[in-house]
Amino acid sequence: MTQSHMHLGKNGITENFIESLKNHFKNHENVKISVLKSAGHDKEKVRKYNEEILEKLGRKYTAKKVGFTISLKKWKRNVR
Repeated sequence: MTQSHMHLGKNGITENFIESLKNHFKNHENVKISVLKSAGHDKEKVRKYNEEILEKLGRKYTAKKVGFTISLKKWKRNVR
C-alpha cells in the first residue's frame, strides 16, 4: 500500500491541483492532503474542500477528514 502527500495552499482547489492529484493516484493508492493555514484553517472550510475534491475526482474515491488533513483512497471498483 503506497501513500503520497500533498499540500493545499492559498490557491485552494484549482484544475492544476486536481490534475496533480490524479497523477499521484497513477502510482499510489492513498494520498494525504494537508490543508495549510493559507488555505483557511477552519474545520468547515476543510469539510467543503473534502466534498469538492470528491465531487471533482468521481465515484472511485473515498475520503476521510481528520483535523486539517484529508486522506483520499482510490478503489479498484466504483464505490456505490
